[in-house]
Amino acid sequence: MTKSEFLPLLLLPLLAGIVSCGQQNSTRLDYEMGEKVPLGPLTYNVIQTTWKTDLGDALKTRSPQQRFLLISISVTNGGGKEIALPLLSLENDRGQTINESENMDGVPNPIGILRTVGPAQTLQGTILFDTGLASYRLRLTDGGEPGSEKVAWVNIPLRMDVDTGVQAPIPGAR
Repeated sequence: MTKSEFLPLLLLPLLAGIVSCGQQNSTRLDYEMGEKVPLGPLTYNVIQTTWKTDLGDALKTRSPQQRFLLISISVTNGGGKEIALPLLSLENDRGQTINESENMDGVPNPIGILRTVGPAQTLQGTILFDTGLASYRLRLTDGGEPGSEKVAWVNIPLRMDVDTGVQAPIPGAR
């Protein structure tokens, strides 16, 4: 094989790598809170996060195994048919998955467990996780069949406005 015949064979894998990188970057997969996340016919928006040490009221308090992370989201269906939304999950920096809680007792404005979004409708509410204080990525899907669904991630940074349930003393007060 001559050098002129060998050179195209050498450049072919390099060219294929460049083309595939361009295709991967054409669809954005990572978003920040507050950004609209288009995912197939759905558009998600992660509005707010709140950490809680318990849920409920004085008569019926619910305690977590670690901490409660409440995430306020909205989901709009821009498609022409109803879409069932699965339970969502978080991923930590070690790649471990934390599933959304199915027990919504004490959650303000819960989005629900069995949730569907009709055409041109928006579903808003709160989802719940029982997990440790850390930064996470929320895994969102387009509601497609498992294995063929489209996925995007929203970064959930750790914010230090944790509701500990204990009020700090007022300086100078007795």
